[in-house]
Amino acid sequence: MPFAWNLPYMSVFLTMITAILLSVIPGAKRAYWITVCVFAIVTVMSLCFLSFIVRADASYAFTMGKFPAPFGNEIKFGPLQGLLASVFAAVMCLSLLGGRAELFEDVDEKKMGLACVMLNMVLASLLILSYTNDAFTAYVFIEISTIAACALVMIKDSGPTLVATIRYLFMSLLGSGLFLFSIILLYAITGHLLMPQLKESVAKLMETGNYTKVLALLLGMMTAGLGVKAAMFPFHRWLPDAHGTATTTSSAVLSGLVVKGYAVLLITMYVRVFTLDTVRAFHINDAVFVLGFCGMILGSVQAIRETHAKRMLAYSSVAQLGYVFMGIGLGTPEGIAAACFQILIHAFTKPLLFVSVGRLASTVHHDKQLRALRGTAWQTPLAGIGFGIGALSMVGIPLFGGFAAKVNFATASVFTDTKIVLTLAVLAISSVLNALYYIPAIINIWSIRKDAALPEAGKAKKDPTATAAIILLACGVLFLGVCFTPVMNIIVRGLELM
Repeated sequence: MPFAWNLPYMSVFLTMITAILLSVIPGAKRAYWITVCVFAIVTVMSLCFLSFIVRADASYAFTMGKFPAPFGNEIKFGPLQGLLASVFAAVMCLSLLGGRAELFEDVDEKKMGLACVMLNMVLASLLILSYTNDAFTAYVFIEISTIAACALVMIKDSGPTLVATIRYLFMSLLGSGLFLFSIILLYAITGHLLMPQLKESVAKLMETGNYTKVLALLLGMMTAGLGVKAAMFPFHRWLPDAHGTATTTSSAVLSGLVVKGYAVLLITMYVRVFTLDTVRAFHINDAVFVLGFCGMILGSVQAIRETHAKRMLAYSSVAQLGYVFMGIGLGTPEGIAAACFQILIHAFTKPLLFVSVGRLASTVHHDKQLRALRGTAWQTPLAGIGFGIGALSMVGIPLFGGFAAKVNFATASVFTDTKIVLTLAVLAISSVLNALYYIPAIINIWSIRKDAALPEAGKAKKDPTATAAIILLACGVLFLGVCFTPVMNIIVRGLELM
């Protein structure tokens, strides 16, 4: 076995062992920097694995434990999984660096170690949701991710965050329950939990016509369950409060990464277990497509009405997740590939926006009302530039990542018979709506402060870690906007090897 085959498992193992150790290691700063170092190591390991697997042009299954399939547990990895893991680990590290100052202000020093424990568990969950080849293991780490995400919302320990956490927890448990029930039904009619065996059993059932109604029911429940957890419209009501009230690092991680893990798992189940032909046969993709473009439009409408910067970004996430579900709903390999690219773009862009807003708000006593942020970009220009890059990417300006994502969706729609016109129309409408709240926000932060009622803006304290995070996240957005063809090639090949 090549040593590189062990890197995915070692990455998961490292984050989980670190989480266990941090629960007993004293010192807030020590816990923080250990976590940063571990995330950086996992990023390097994932990039090395990505380089190996792309050159090998293959996918591999890694059996954990001494029992082979169908009794043992497996992870399966290929180019797409390596790419997702690299981005998830890198963005986790940069989000932690970008929100360092606010994290130490918002979180009690005695709880910092526990916050770092939860961050490590979130990364472990994201890696497993990308790598897993076993449906029940996916459920286990869905629950771990839910608990860790709820802890990251309430770690700020204020009234609004506690209320948001309770709402988030109720909705997440509903989604987890639907997914678990679908797995139970799937196991009952197939006798398997590993994805290769599940795929064979589902294909036989579709061929013979047995349990087709049960398959349709459990596929619908699985889609709804993961849709609830991934904030698919209309199950998104928990997201603005949870992401809008949390500390900067938590908001960046939750909005940019956590909800993407569930979308990645949904894609994996569609492609690796049920196949797109089965999904189209039950018209599940049509429902996902409709909910996706509804989220794109109505999420943007809600963002336009918002006066709080972080809540505006949270509603924007609903709209951007709508793109992902619209791509999945196209029901074609091209649509799935476009959805995966959108996951990568949003993973870089939304943390960039949250970190930039956190830096801008630090000049006005952390007041995140859009009106209070007027002119703050002059006090911290790099954050203003970072916000501008992220916002223009969301709008879809050429050379930015968001434009490349929309081009991919438009191209993918050509391969459908009935959805091309609606897809192109919704892309155009959504772009206009995005511009209606992002462009005024850019103008606002760069405008001269003339209103005496505004809080006095001071010079932002120097924060090298936030500076580095903003620069690297912005570089990621620009890289994906300019060099998107090689990335799409990796995604397409990764989907073929799933």
